[in-house]
Amino acid sequence: MIDNFLQFVKGSVAIYGVRIITAVIIFLIGWWIAKAIAAGVAKVMRRRDIDETLVGFIRSLVYFGLLVFVIIAAIDRLGVQTTSLVAILGAAGLAVGFALKDTLANFGAGVLIIVFKPFRVGDFVDAGGQMGTVKKVSIFNTVLGSPDNRKVMLPNSMVLASAITNFSDVDMRRVDLVFGISYEDNIKTAKDILMKIITSDERVLKDPAPVVAVSELADSSVNLVCRPWVKPGDYWGVHFDTLEKGKAELEAAGITIPFPQTDVHLFEEKKAA
Repeated sequence: MIDNFLQFVKGSVAIYGVRIITAVIIFLIGWWIAKAIAAGVAKVMRRRDIDETLVGFIRSLVYFGLLVFVIIAAIDRLGVQTTSLVAILGAAGLAVGFALKDTLANFGAGVLIIVFKPFRVGDFVDAGGQMGTVKKVSIFNTVLGSPDNRKVMLPNSMVLASAITNFSDVDMRRVDLVFGISYEDNIKTAKDILMKIITSDERVLKDPAPVVAVSELADSSVNLVCRPWVKPGDYWGVHFDTLEKGKAELEAAGITIPFPQTDVHLFEEKKAA
């Protein structure tokens, strides 16, 4: 009896020992191949100047995805039935996908933003209904710094689903200002004053040439548009300075800047005798 038991133990050790060694070898070789493939994918992405955030994420995704198959292959070599295990993993993956559909949508949008680069860190943009300077672009969200120094975090799916206006990714911008003058004032004088203000500003570009013209004969004023072209970084400085100088110099020249007024006429009702 003891001899039979010892022979059974020896046979089991021989059979399962070979399986265990084979499983370990499969795991080690598979692990090395998974690392090599993930590193190769990352290298190719870096050569194509893909953002490092996306490179790191895709590398990890490829590595762990391959590692799951390696582990399943090693377990199968031990004699464990992996069909049910694969089915369970598939069902779990499907459930997780439904539960994280919004997160996956943000991930997909983040990949597109990083690859196609509609904006970069430091750009001033209008995206997802918010305006601000791009502080960070990650896989799942985009962080903006608002003009009044608020931190705004936008889901990438929201950013990509709306129109994106990039104010920084241009060589020049046009400042659009409107000055209203009275109907009794001299239009040419007002135009000359405004043109002198913008042409004497060193921040205003010579080409394209600035424009001052009558844009509208409104109810209570003649509206003049003042449109200088500037570099993106000078936009708000020129905007504010031109408004202030325009009002001051127009008034100094005796030109009235009207505001909406309503004339009310009162009539006394005469009583019948």
